[in-house]
Amino acid sequence: MVLFCLVASHRTVDLNTVARLSTGALGVAEDAVSRGALAGAITLSTCNRLELYGELSEHDPRNVARAQQELAERIAERAGLDERFVLETMDAYQGPEVPRHLFTVVSGLESAVVGEREITGQVRRALTQARQSGTASGHLVQLFEAAARTAREVGARTGLGERGRSIVSVALDLADDITPGDWPGRHALVFGTGAYAGATMAALRDRGCADIEVYSGSGRAEQFTDQRGGSPVTDAGLPAALRRADVIIGCSGGSAPMPAAAFPDGPRTVVDLALARDFDPAVADLPGVELITLESVRVAAPEETSESVSAAREIVERAARGFETAQNARSMDQAIVALRKHTMAVLDSELDKVRAHHGCTGAEEQIEMAMRRMVRSLLHTPTVRARQLAAEGRADEYITGLEALYGLEVAVPEASDAAQEPPAEQSPSDAPRPRAVG
Repeated sequence: MVLFCLVASHRTVDLNTVARLSTGALGVAEDAVSRGALAGAITLSTCNRLELYGELSEHDPRNVARAQQELAERIAERAGLDERFVLETMDAYQGPEVPRHLFTVVSGLESAVVGEREITGQVRRALTQARQSGTASGHLVQLFEAAARTAREVGARTGLGERGRSIVSVALDLADDITPGDWPGRHALVFGTGAYAGATMAALRDRGCADIEVYSGSGRAEQFTDQRGGSPVTDAGLPAALRRADVIIGCSGGSAPMPAAAFPDGPRTVVDLALARDFDPAVADLPGVELITLESVRVAAPEETSESVSAAREIVERAARGFETAQNARSMDQAIVALRKHTMAVLDSELDKVRAHHGCTGAEEQIEMAMRRMVRSLLHTPTVRARQLAAEGRADEYITGLEALYGLEVAVPEASDAAQEPPAEQSPSDAPRPRAVG
């Protein structure tokens, strides 16, 4: 078993490219698993990043590189982007790099707003959706559940994110600076009905904004507002709602951005937080209109204290090492079991031959006990060595040796899936580094 991931984020490419890659990645993971190319896959897509996690049942690094390249090529084809550009744009991780990267991301250390907590929920929803689509393999479930535990520890033991900063909160801070009046007297119009729109409405209410309308091109605004408050807006009522709004916030990522010509005259603040833009950037050229984008948020995001960041990174590093050690130990347990089964089968075969040749004699029991003691003694050193290699992260070497010497196939232990989580809507938020594929 080997885990890998492909990553494109705000740290390496512009957000429009991230959005196009995310569109191209739709269905790629499910297709790869259904074809048997991958044992499992999970896609994490937010407004700042696209991450595709995969599991291969084979240990050969060449197979990992081949799988990564094939996935990148399929994403490029579906996104209408140059294949070489995508291969050079997406960072590739495998083996121990994967948990270290995911744990860093889920802790908010790679977010546009360092320490923000939205990414934790997005990682959880990515796992839920993969379970629902049947692509979440046991080891990927273990990986993502370990990531959730790491995020909780970072939140509990460090000051990272304690100010409650998030993409939404920073965006609303910016809107507050440029919009006349105060929040209790402002009228807000929210585009979208996903989890991100829900977080936006909650943030608006926390600031005292009570006049909130919600529009959704999918027609789900009424159901959404029944659960969360606010007033639904229909297609027919959208022009009037646009005229009433002081602040317009896009959280949906619709199929096509609303053109600037659709906006009525008059001053207003437009906040576009969608993965794929909700509004044409040309709205910034309209008289009296101020546009806040994800790029604006990233530039304005406050920095966390170096002490909090350092403490969080220590927790992440320790958790990544612990995850890798646990995975090695599980694999090694299977290897030890396989070696013992093989050795004991040989012993039982030889004992059967002794019984068949000599029959039942008084010495038979003594001979069997002596032979079993000898076999246990012979297995002691390989067992101790297995534990040592597992602790050093060299389990693959031991397993490869068993396969070469004895022709044994070591079964990879499957993780038991945790209980299914209830469905959750997709939302956007926050990224990494190393070498690109190819």
